[in-house]
Amino acid sequence: MSASVLYDAPGPKARMRNRIYTVLGSLLVGGLIAFAVWKLADRDQFDPERWDIFNYANVRQSIVDGLVTTLKVFAVAAVVSIVLGMILAVGRLSDHRWVRTISSGFIEIFRAVPLLITIYALWVVFLSWKSELGLEGDMPAYLALVVGLGVYNGSVQAEVIRAGINAVPRGQKEAAYALGLRKTQVMTSVLIPQAVRSMLPTIISQLVVTLKDTSLGYIITYGELLYAARQLANNITVQDENPYVQVIIVTGTIYVAMCMLLSALATWIEKRGRRSKKGIKIAHAGEPAEGGVAGAGSGAALTPPMVDGDPPADN
Repeated sequence: MSASVLYDAPGPKARMRNRIYTVLGSLLVGGLIAFAVWKLADRDQFDPERWDIFNYANVRQSIVDGLVTTLKVFAVAAVVSIVLGMILAVGRLSDHRWVRTISSGFIEIFRAVPLLITIYALWVVFLSWKSELGLEGDMPAYLALVVGLGVYNGSVQAEVIRAGINAVPRGQKEAAYALGLRKTQVMTSVLIPQAVRSMLPTIISQLVVTLKDTSLGYIITYGELLYAARQLANNITVQDENPYVQVIIVTGTIYVAMCMLLSALATWIEKRGRRSKKGIKIAHAGEPAEGGVAGAGSGAALTPPMVDGDPPADN
């Protein structure tokens, strides 16, 4: 039986048990989905008239505008979280105690505080100082959402990157120091590139969380996708009912599609990294200099010099 680094490989009985659990779990999930579909159909939620609202240009445009706003917030928050995560990870590994203390305190505080509270508190601060900061329109809500997502996910990314740096073989760092590189050069040229490459799937998985957390913007009335969907469901009436089910299904499908695209990107990057042929090429030995001793790769045998009185060596 082969063994893995993390766990022992399952035997025949364990594999059979896992298959049974998989089948039972799949049947349970499928049964729940079928029950939900049956209940919705029983209440005429799949009536074509209820879904006809998505044929209106204004409804489609509202969803598109919310989607674009969500992607804008995600793009900025993703960059902020990754950059901040690298800075905090390097700070937590610093030789200076005060730098480690500040970085560790920042990470622990913003990881412990719920993200919703962070976003709401920032929104109140930006609203209170709106005139002094020169903010207009929905900029306070935008900044609160971006900064909140950035600091929270940056704290999580910092721990991911720090774990990746610590996972780099110690010989890599020692070899870099032996070449005369400074610590900053070792960190930026040797450790961080290898750590980011090995932890890239985990980093992108956290970006999926960042994308989903953009939906918290509806709490502070920012016009992202969930807020736009809520406004549509509240303001439209079909057969004397608000189309909450239809809007939720469409919005949820969009979120699932975006998250699946990010997950597919993580898988593609990981496979591309494994297929990468970049590396140090082995140099071929050159021709030996005239009158010199042949190199190790020339295939010539080295014969020690003869000393008077020594017997000749056997060939």
